[in-house]
Amino acid sequence: MSHSLSDRLTAYADVAAGLGVDAVALVPGPNFIRAVQHAFMSHERPFVLVIPAQGTAAALVPNLELRSWDLVGFEGAVFDWRDQDGYDAAFAALLAYLDITSLAVEGQVMRVFVHHAMMIAQPDLQIIDAEREISGLRLIKTPSDIDALKTAIAISERALARTLETVRLGQTEKEIEQTLIQALFAEGAEDLAFSPIVAAGDGSARPHATARPDYAVKAGDALLLDFGARKHGFAADITRTVFLSHATDEAQAVYDTVLRANLKGLDVTRAGVTAHDIDDAVTGVLEASPFADRIRTKTGHGLGRDVHEAPYIVRGNHMTLPAGTVYTNEPGLYDINNFGVRIEDDVLITDDGYTSLTQFPKDMTVLKC
Repeated sequence: MSHSLSDRLTAYADVAAGLGVDAVALVPGPNFIRAVQHAFMSHERPFVLVIPAQGTAAALVPNLELRSWDLVGFEGAVFDWRDQDGYDAAFAALLAYLDITSLAVEGQVMRVFVHHAMMIAQPDLQIIDAEREISGLRLIKTPSDIDALKTAIAISERALARTLETVRLGQTEKEIEQTLIQALFAEGAEDLAFSPIVAAGDGSARPHATARPDYAVKAGDALLLDFGARKHGFAADITRTVFLSHATDEAQAVYDTVLRANLKGLDVTRAGVTAHDIDDAVTGVLEASPFADRIRTKTGHGLGRDVHEAPYIVRGNHMTLPAGTVYTNEPGLYDINNFGVRIEDDVLITDDGYTSLTQFPKDMTVLKC
C-alpha cells in the first residue's frame, strides 16, 4: 500500500472509475483506517469520507472530531456539524459541493441512517453496494500488514502457552477466559481481536460458545480456545483444542480427522487456488470420515484489519486467491451435547505455496492438570 494519503485515496478513486460511478464513500471501519491511517469511532454521529473518481475528496466530520481529523493531513473540503444543530445541513452542503449523481458504498459497514441522510440531501443520488470492490483493496497484504499480523499472532501464541500452563481441573470456563485475556495484554496486545471463545466439555461443541461462569472443567473434557490479539490495527485469530488429564479413543480419532483436514487445506494452498478448492479439499476429508454428521462450518475466512473479511473459504466461492492473501484454515467437528474440536491457523498464500503465520503446535495435547 502506498504511504502517502494522496496515493491511498487514488486507489479508491480508481475503484469508483472502474465501477462507472462518480465517487466512493467510506465510513469509520477497516477501509476508512486503511485510507487515512487513523482510527475513528463509529457511533451515532455520521462521519463520511467521499473520494470522487475525478477531483478532490471531501469529508463530513463531527465538529468534536475536527482536531483529531487534522492529524490525518487531509487537504480536501471538510463539512463539520455540531450535535446541537444536527447533520442534515452538512450532508446537503457536502453533496452540493461534490456535484455527483452516483456513489459506491460499503454495504456491510455503512449504516442505514447514514444512507438515509444522503438520500434526504439528494433524493436522485444513486447508491450502489460496492463492498467487494472497496474491501478488495485490503485483500493482498503489504509487507507491513504481514509484519503486524505476525506480531499479533506471536502475542496470541505466547498468551496461549501461559494460559495452558495454569489450567487446573475445577476451574470455570470464565476463570480460564480471564487468565487468557490477562495474558494477552501482558504479552503486548493493544486490544482483543474479538471476545475469546473458551469452551469445555459440551460447550466445545458449540462453535461460537460463550464462557460459562458455572461450568467447572473436569477430567476428559475437550477445552477449545479461539481468540486473538490485536496489534498495530491487525487481528490474530487462532484456535487450539486440548484435552484435560486424559482423552478417549473417540477424542483421538476426531482430533486426528480435524488435523488431517487442516493439513490437507495447507497442501492445496498456493497462489491461483480458489476459495472453493481449499474448502472442498478440507471438507472432503471431514466428509470421508465417520464423523461427517458433525460438520457445521465452512473452512475459514480472510483475516487482516477485520477478523472476518474476504475471501470466505467456502464451496461455491470460485474467487481466485492471489499471493499476499491471508486466510484462516479452521476445520472443526462438533458433536452436540458431547464435545467439539477445532484447529485454526492463519495462513499467508505465497507464489509457490503458503506460509503458516501460526506456529503453535497442533499435535494432540493432553494437559496434566
